Amino acid sequence: MTDKHAARSLAGQGTTRARISWLGEMAMTHMMKVLRIGVPLLLASAVCAFAGQKKQTRPATGPARQATNADLVAAWEKDSGRPVLQRRNPRYQIERGDVMELNFPLSPEFNQTPTVQPDGYISLLGAGDLHVEGLTVPELRESLRGVYANILRDPVITVVLKDFEKPYFVASGEVVRPGKYDLRGYTTATQAVAMAGGFSDSAKHSEVLLFRRVSNDWVEVKKVNLKKMLQARQLGEDVALEPGDLLYVPKSTIGKIRRYLPTQSMGMYVSPQGL
Repeated sequence: MTDKHAARSLAGQGTTRARISWLGEMAMTHMMKVLRIGVPLLLASAVCAFAGQKKQTRPATGPARQATNADLVAAWEKDSGRPVLQRRNPRYQIERGDVMELNFPLSPEFNQTPTVQPDGYISLLGAGDLHVEGLTVPELRESLRGVYANILRDPVITVVLKDFEKPYFVASGEVVRPGKYDLRGYTTATQAVAMAGGFSDSAKHSEVLLFRRVSNDWVEVKKVNLKKMLQARQLGEDVALEPGDLLYVPKSTIGKIRRYLPTQSMGMYVSPQGL
């Protein structure tokens, strides 16, 4: 009985082991199927999610725009406090001593001819003082409308400058006739030098300096090679002057040391034999 029971026990253990082995193989096969199917699905889901996120973020941010030189200059001016340069052909700005005529077509009793005082103010009839220095004529007109709106209903005002600082430029340094000249119409640097009598003998006309005030605190300086332009007969780079410009012609090196160089005087030699 004992041998039969042992044989049955061994047979049962073998069957159990075979069953466990079969179950293990089935589990491994199922796991491989899951991995074969699951991994591609997981990758596909990740790709779709990334694409969706990219789709959502692109319209929000938009394509990055490359910064231009103008953007960089504007950013530098903003950070450094440097003012933006004035546009070409700027409007005249009222200065001290200017005389203007203010006309009120619908209220002629307010017509007046004020003069800008040394502190930049004008005295208005029935409206007190108004600071006008630095304003253009259109800006002054709007300011006057705002002031007289407290007295008149929809005031109509015209502003005419009667006496004002005429546009000018200054030529200094090594020119024949340095001084202040009226700036009438379009005038270039070479024309300004010609108006000042041309270059002197000691002029360094390859490094002419043009000073231009762009604000109360900033002055722009530009070096102009008039010698190169005149020799090449190419005046395309000849800069146009603006009111208030200063054109300075420096002295050349030979001009600086010329007075220290020895010179030979030309005299007349007469032979004693001829006397």
